[in-house]
Amino acid sequence: MDETAGGLGELFLRQARRIRRAYGERLAPLGFTLAQSRALEVIARYGDTPPRMVDLADRLHVVPRAVTPLVDALEDADLVRRRVDPANRRSMLLELTERGARTREEFREARTEAAASLFAPLSAEQQEQLRELLEKIDAAAEESPGR
Repeated sequence: MDETAGGLGELFLRQARRIRRAYGERLAPLGFTLAQSRALEVIARYGDTPPRMVDLADRLHVVPRAVTPLVDALEDADLVRRRVDPANRRSMLLELTERGARTREEFREARTEAAASLFAPLSAEQQEQLRELLEKIDAAAEESPGR
């Protein structure tokens, strides 16, 4: 079983690198990086409750000072705006701009295209089976975060 699990792990990592590379190639003409797209996605998922910079860092699993250049770039591109947190004037909240919401959709299309190219060798039925298996793994990991 260990050899099988190790082989599966290696295959999974190889495919993850492929999809990241394909996604990055689709983002490059748009002028954005994988890190910027991930940050924009995390900010968007907060919905009507804008995250603080520290929340973004936590979700990205980086130290808070690492998000400053990401947010600077997103703000310079008019994708997000900072505003003072009324509950803690030392904190900044992050909100998507209208352009940020539109760009997020472009990023999603690029991710979908990257995934479609990776999974193209599989039939629709095989893709569905793979999705179900990955969801099962994901659900087990959510139940036991230390896994």
